[in-house]
Amino acid sequence: MSETTNAADYREVNFDGLVGPTHNYSGLAHGNVASMRHGGLVSNPREAALQGLGKMKALMEAGYAQGVLPPQQRPDLGALRSLGFSGSNREVLARAASEAPQVLRAVCSASSMWTANAGTVTPSRDAPDGRVHFTPANLQSSFHRFLEPETTGRVLAAIFRSEAHFAHHPVLPATPAFSDEGAANHTRLCGDHGDAGVHLFVYGRQAFGGDPAHEPKCFPARQTLEASQAVARQHGLTESQAVFAQQHPDAIDAGVFHNDVIAVGNGPVLLYHAMAFRDEQATLDELRSKMASPLIPVRVPSEAVSLEDAVASYLFNSQLLSNPDGSMTLVVPGECQEREAVWRTIQDHLLAGHNPIGEVVVKDVKQSMRNGGGPACLRLRVVLSDAERAALTGRVLLTEVLHGELTAWVERHYRDRLAPDDLADPQLADETLTALDELTRILQIGSVYPFQLR
Repeated sequence: MSETTNAADYREVNFDGLVGPTHNYSGLAHGNVASMRHGGLVSNPREAALQGLGKMKALMEAGYAQGVLPPQQRPDLGALRSLGFSGSNREVLARAASEAPQVLRAVCSASSMWTANAGTVTPSRDAPDGRVHFTPANLQSSFHRFLEPETTGRVLAAIFRSEAHFAHHPVLPATPAFSDEGAANHTRLCGDHGDAGVHLFVYGRQAFGGDPAHEPKCFPARQTLEASQAVARQHGLTESQAVFAQQHPDAIDAGVFHNDVIAVGNGPVLLYHAMAFRDEQATLDELRSKMASPLIPVRVPSEAVSLEDAVASYLFNSQLLSNPDGSMTLVVPGECQEREAVWRTIQDHLLAGHNPIGEVVVKDVKQSMRNGGGPACLRLRVVLSDAERAALTGRVLLTEVLHGELTAWVERHYRDRLAPDDLADPQLADETLTALDELTRILQIGSVYPFQLR
């Protein structure tokens, strides 16, 4: 932190992903229980995008800094052509629908809306060179997400362009040994956002020398220790700034495919389920030994909320936000009200407990939830100083005016019904390109999509 930058100048900005026009339920994510359960249903892309914008607007109006990230170009016709489908766009889509329908569904996925997976961010306060560091996640665990990092890197570089303030690192090698799922497995804990932080990296398996007996048996562990360590090295984090903890394998097998489905941190608070970590006590002890401020652990026992209820409700995939008076607000999905044990725990254990959580706000993000993404999945947290916010490129910080423009944009371009069979419609591809071209002009971020770079 420079001599002219005070801790009070730092503020967390939640950059939410806009839901793309091809939002659909294809059940692509193995290990994501909600995604698998709802595969084949008819989606409503317009409603999904408006629900996301509604959450953004509500948080902006409540005084939280809110940013916007654009969706990716879908369908990814370039990916289909690289897999041997040739001809016009219409012919490529028709052949893919006939010969490889699951591949077509993958290249149409709107999964980039879950920007918690976009990458990992280290604030300038913690970096040795005093810049904000970004590493896009390789997302190599699934084909439909593996298609995202190249465009993600261009988008982040376009918005966080100033070399004086921002540093961008290459994606890790897209191999199982360095499987990286981004900030969904990373939490920064600190006193206030402008204070020095400790970075909690959570992994599911160790690629080199790991013990298979300590890995999940049903579903894949998507984050490796080696990937987390590599990102920490890229960002210049020292041993005293990082804690590497293994996710509990039983939780992964229960559908906790990312750590942010079983734990959420903000400031000094770590809200977590008893089954979040393989070695809970060792994780807490190391955090306490490295944090400058006292850790405030808020533990939810299995007797209060089962793993099944945690996954179904996405209680821990909520946003935990700091307020000026030192309290915190927990933004939960509506599904938390539908599970009696979860809602009772929120009222009796979280709100009534000895912790800073003083308010719970319920938001409807059902279109996202059916694909396995709650409020926390939809945002990438970036702590920025006043100078760093001023250095952002484009119109990406939400205002009333920008929200109105984006809402009108969605209503002009998005369909209100999309079945998996509709993904082969060449008109949908044309509609999407038209919409995205207009969006880059609204956000003023320049050309970031493959079709704009030809």
